[in-house]
Formats: sequence, structure tokens, C-alpha cells
Amino acid sequence: MGAGDVKPFQLLALPFRYKPWRPRHMRLIAADMMGLARQPEHDHMTHLAAAIEWLCRAQDVRDKQSDAGGVSAGWSFEDGWLPSYPETSGYIIETFIAASSYFDHLDLRRRANRIIDWELSIQHRDGAFPGHFGEPGSRPVIFNTGQIMHGMIAGYTQLGREECLLAAVKAGEWLANHQDADGCWRNFEHNGAPHVYNTRGTWALVATALLAGDAKLKKAAIGNLEWALSQQRESGWFATNAFAPDQLPFTHTIAYAIRGFLESGVLLGDERYVAAALKAATALADGQRHDGWLAGTYDDNWTSTASYCCLTGVAQMSLNWTRLAQHCGTMRLRDAARRALGYLKRNHRVDDHDMAVKGGVAGSAPIWGRYSMFEYPNWAAKFFADALMMDKANIAIPPVIE
Repeated sequence: MGAGDVKPFQLLALPFRYKPWRPRHMRLIAADMMGLARQPEHDHMTHLAAAIEWLCRAQDVRDKQSDAGGVSAGWSFEDGWLPSYPETSGYIIETFIAASSYFDHLDLRRRANRIIDWELSIQHRDGAFPGHFGEPGSRPVIFNTGQIMHGMIAGYTQLGREECLLAAVKAGEWLANHQDADGCWRNFEHNGAPHVYNTRGTWALVATALLAGDAKLKKAAIGNLEWALSQQRESGWFATNAFAPDQLPFTHTIAYAIRGFLESGVLLGDERYVAAALKAATALADGQRHDGWLAGTYDDNWTSTASYCCLTGVAQMSLNWTRLAQHCGTMRLRDAARRALGYLKRNHRVDDHDMAVKGGVAGSAPIWGRYSMFEYPNWAAKFFADALMMDKANIAIPPVIE
């Protein structure tokens, strides 16, 4: 077991925060401890329907709250259903739009518009969006604002909402104004440290710059990509890519960095960025277990002492591998993507009686793994849904801007 793991007997030391004694929680813990959490694999549509319905439920639980329209950050042992999360609600917009062609009865385009309305209502005058849950006193965060920009781009390009491009440009100007001369962001950063995984927000900055014809934003985006590229090691691994400087990066943040490099490179026509993504993604595929499992964290030699799986990162890598196969023609990565989907399906409860669990995706497998411990985060379900749709229809989500 790695230092980041929690051993089953150590669960006894977590009663006050995670309440493992509650029958609802105990059932899920016991299932993982006894190897009963594995579920049967169904066809893509069955899993997709369950994941999308869970995301709808996560939006509906906030319906009569002040953050109505947003999507709950997820369900956790600690707090139950969480407040709406501006960051991830932002990029769930594109998921709802993509899924709307499959599930008319869920009125997913209306749901996407409701998220947009909420996001626009909380944007700051300087262009930033609130960090964390947007509660009083929360500071804007570079990454979070970048992710919400993805939703604004989807609102403009796919729903025809002109105000969304204006909001994205304003947010992009805020990002550019707080960028250091070397292209790195060091202020308004999670844990006060720079992060390579900001490239996923830089991708939105590139898209905004191209849509608006804004040279300043394009220059800022390229500056960040160049700084991030300087952090890639010979092995393909990215330094400065964990949540905190003294930690190893989760598969989740590695996958964020890969997607940002890939899509930015595609939009800019710069194969250096695509090559950076391919190098890291291929290294992860080389270390993938035959059943689709990936470790929760990796060091610069692509080894890990973590015995748990970051399910969010597996979902992200499935769609990263699919996108790279689409762009580069690397079919072995398509196989890796499908193995990852198989693993996710076997950890996806499509028939559970608990509506907080049914269709959701846990942060980690087992559920006490270090990433989003004892939680069902909304972004895990979002990326799983995206990966299923991308594999099923051989499309990109979001669509590549022409």
C-alpha cells in the first residue's frame, strides 16, 4: 500500500468525518472490502443513460436553492449532496448538449441553458468566475475559470448564445492579466502553487481567442503552453502537476494536462503540443493493466505505489486515448480506451436502489482510495459519459472548432 492509501482497518479511525458506521456508507465500504463492488458490463447506452440521469439528479437536488441551475459537486459520505460547483458545471454543459441527441425526454439542452444562466449570473465584473462553490469569500481560481469558459464556448458555438462568447472573452482577459511573463500562472492558484494541468483551461483560452479573433488571448495561451511544455520530463511525465508541490500527481491531473496539450495543439496546428500529449498518453497505456485499471498516482518514471484506482482519471484517459487515436491514427490507444471503459463499467452501479449512487461514478476504487475519498464527484460521471459517447459515435466532445 502506498502512503496515500487508506487500509481497511484504518477506516475505524475515520468515524467523525466520513461516518462509516452509517448503514448507507457501510454497505458501500463492505462491497469494496469483500470484492462485491464489481458490476456486470452492459452496452454503452445502458451505462450512458444511468450516468446522464445521475447528472440530471445532481442538478435537480439544487433546484430550490440559491445555486439552482448548477450541478451539485456530487454526493459524499461527509456532507451528502454538495452545493453546485461552478467549475465542473461549466464543462457539464457540453456533455448535456452532446447527450441531448440520445435522450430527448431529459430536455438536456434546456438543462445546459440553465447552467449557462447560473454561470453568467455569478461571473465577476473583472471576468473571473468564483472558485470552490462560489460561497462568500471564495477567491477566483485560474483553473476553475478556464473550465467554465468551456461551457461558455459550448453555449456560443452549439446553442447560439452570443453573450457566452462575450463572457468567455472577458474571462480570458482576466486570465491574461494575471499571467506571469514566462507564461505561468502563480496567482489565484489552488494551494498557491503553479500547475501544468492548467493547460486544460488554456485549451479554452485558445478556442476563445480563435473564435473572437483576439491576438492577446492567443499569445497568452501559447505562453502558458510553452511554460507547461518546459515541465515535461524525458519520460513524458509532467512536473509541477500535482495539487500541492509535495505530492505526486493523480491520474486525474495528468489526464487534464494531456487533454489540454492535445486539443490546444489541434486548434493551433502545432504538433509539438500534440506530441507532448501523445508521449504521456502512450506511457500510461504501456502501464495499463489488462483489465483497464490505472494507478491513482504516478511518479516521473511512471511507477506508482498507490494500490487504488482514480476512476475519474481512467475515464479521462479513455477519452484522451480515443481523441489521440482519432487525430494521430494510433489504434493501440483506441484499444486502451476500450479496456478503460470496461473497467469503469464494472465499477458503475446502474441498478442500485440508492439514488445518490445509481449511475454515479465513485472518486476511487476502492471507495476509500485517496482521490475524492468516499465521494461520487459529478466530474467522474461527466467524463465517463463523454468517453462512452466518443467511443460509440467516434466523435469529439466538445466538437473541434473549425
